[in-house]
Amino acid sequence: MKKLLIILLVLMLLALAACLQTGNTQGPASIPVVPPAAEGGSTAETVPTAGLTSDALIKQLFDEQKSGVQVSGTGVVTKLLADDNQGSRHQRFILALASGQTLLVAHNIDIAPRLDGLAVGDTVEFYGEYYYNDQGGGIHWTHHDPEGSHVDGYLKWNGEIYQ
Repeated sequence: MKKLLIILLVLMLLALAACLQTGNTQGPASIPVVPPAAEGGSTAETVPTAGLTSDALIKQLFDEQKSGVQVSGTGVVTKLLADDNQGSRHQRFILALASGQTLLVAHNIDIAPRLDGLAVGDTVEFYGEYYYNDQGGGIHWTHHDPEGSHVDGYLKWNGEIYQ
């Protein structure tokens, strides 16, 4: 129980630091939920996130087995995977969040530039759509949408934005 309280305190301090760094003293009120692509485009809903850090939100989504929520965060690359060349090509790698949860990043390299030279131990910021899987979940839509029907995502690595 003591360990859980310490983890929660650290997460709260990280969230506060992030809010102060960006000048946001209110914290995020909600993050848009973008359902899987549907006929006629997507409609956004919101998931209440007041008081949740990005890691806490991702954990909540994982625990509730939810998908289709726009999330942001930062992680450290723990494993580089082979590209997925079935259909649209995706650069794939595993990120570990500060909470210890891992995420599979599937970055569409038919639309956005590849992170050439990415290595284990590198830090990557992300903004994309979370989807549930039983290994921690994943992030996709880390690129712009050429059709304009989905929220644009991105990856930020070595000071460069890839979208």
